[in-house]
Amino acid sequence: MGTSAAGICWNLSDLYASHGDPRIEATLRDCRTRAEAFGTRFRGSIRRPQGPDPHTLLEGVRELEAIEEALSRVSSYASLLYAADSLNPEYQDLEQKVEQRATEVRNLLLFFELEWLDLADEVAERLTQDPILQPYGHYLRSARRFRPHKLSELEEKIVNEKDNTGRSAFGRLFSEITSALTFPLDRDGKPTELTLSEILALMHHSDRQLRQRAWELLFDGLSRHEHALGFVYDTIIQDHLTMDRLRRYPNPMTERHLANEIDGEAVARMMEVTEANYRIGHDYFRLKARLLGLSRLALYDQYAPVGEENSSFPFPQAQEVILEAFGAFSPTFRSIADEFFAKHWIDAEIRKGKRGGAFCASPSPQLHPYILCNYTDTMRDVMTVAHELGHGLHGTLSRKQSFLNYDTPLTTAETASVFGEMLVFDYLLEHEPNPRVKLALVAGKIEDAFATVFRQNVLTRFEQAVFSRRTERRLTPQAFGELWMDANRKYYGDAVDLGEAYRWGWSYIPHFIHTRFYCYSYVFGELLVLSLYRMYREQGKDFVPRYRTLLEAGGSDSPDALLRPLGVDFHDPGFWQKGFDEIRSLVQRAEELAQSQ
Repeated sequence: MGTSAAGICWNLSDLYASHGDPRIEATLRDCRTRAEAFGTRFRGSIRRPQGPDPHTLLEGVRELEAIEEALSRVSSYASLLYAADSLNPEYQDLEQKVEQRATEVRNLLLFFELEWLDLADEVAERLTQDPILQPYGHYLRSARRFRPHKLSELEEKIVNEKDNTGRSAFGRLFSEITSALTFPLDRDGKPTELTLSEILALMHHSDRQLRQRAWELLFDGLSRHEHALGFVYDTIIQDHLTMDRLRRYPNPMTERHLANEIDGEAVARMMEVTEANYRIGHDYFRLKARLLGLSRLALYDQYAPVGEENSSFPFPQAQEVILEAFGAFSPTFRSIADEFFAKHWIDAEIRKGKRGGAFCASPSPQLHPYILCNYTDTMRDVMTVAHELGHGLHGTLSRKQSFLNYDTPLTTAETASVFGEMLVFDYLLEHEPNPRVKLALVAGKIEDAFATVFRQNVLTRFEQAVFSRRTERRLTPQAFGELWMDANRKYYGDAVDLGEAYRWGWSYIPHFIHTRFYCYSYVFGELLVLSLYRMYREQGKDFVPRYRTLLEAGGSDSPDALLRPLGVDFHDPGFWQKGFDEIRSLVQRAEELAQSQ
């Protein structure tokens, strides 16, 4: 299926010239040499009763940072090539080779963090308070959160080595299976082979019969790979549970909470408030059923267009709208976003072998981010590009941070992306005179919010269920299906007919495979941004510099510390409810627009 994004491919030459660029091997060799010298210089100098000299610790952190930054550059390049064409044998080989070589280097560096974790708390705290270490204070404190869960150096090395042929290998297998999937669909008498991204895009088509047929083909195709996909996921779950036991994590979510720099109680409150608001979804689904002339929605109807949608939204038009919307917020935001289009940092073309979905990769503060998406000329894809460009803005603005302070935890990683979507949504709504098109816009935004909040909450509950069940016995594809349907019924209730085919809905979601319990971060990010966006509406341009300061901070402090000046309290159910009040107001607006037509 051709789209207007044909030929919109990224240019990765700012990283390396090609997969055969000799600089790749040179970088890997240099990292290895520097890591060996690092060990000679610093081994035994950190783990001392009174701790190291602050200048020694600073020297070590800076050299560690430089090596990790170089590794990130080469690893990112290999991963980006692989994501763009996971069926290319040369890219497969490079990705695996770089992963193995990077593991070897990191194993040589591993002792440094372990020695830091071995220091007594009072010694470590004294060092982090030293003025010369202040630029790395958060990094040093943050690392110590994992102190109770570290293994010995030899054990950590073995885990890293085995991961290449364990969980990482199964992750690659999942990517290669799902990237190679095709779905045969006859349209207008012509047989076509659709990718996973293209078949999913048809869930937004106005033709109900086509949606239903695409739905059936999607899950029929996935069910044909039930053994492989089920085995991959079951194996990865068991691997996580094994490592949780060895690292003494009390439950499967603990590691993610530590990485996200948030406590489990705050996440639990957020999820409880989310479930208490499922009724907003039920109200909207019943409204949508009336608008579509149905007694009840089938699940393949939940993204069907209502009102009057543009039949097509070409990529150049998406570019124009996004730049205008970002520019209305801040000329700097427009300027940064424009570079992504002008300098070919976006890969939007649909092609076989390309990873599905969308992401933004930020290899290093010394380099710009890159964006991958699968653009199918729909309004939803416009929002996807806006979302990923929000990530790109975040990665660009935080380039003033050093490498170890660059990345944000997942809890705040979605801040700029969802904000970018809101800017584009408001721009489109403001400039649209047709009430029917406005209804389509509002409905689309509601459904995006539901997908980001309610659906991701469901995905998190499903993960909790499968990890709990796996402690008792191996999980079969049928067991996955039962737990998946149970989690979804709690959300959709009697407002939507799920249908039996949906029991395969778990099988193609990459977050389950690559980053366990990632999904609650979407809930966190969406609700956080809805509250921040309300502040922007109330404060106007006064909000812009405060928001920019937040993005520029990158990962230089904890989410709690960075957001506290904006009045955010993660433990207050009332804070989370503010986001749902915004979603409720959108549903009310849709009802008003529907009644006026």
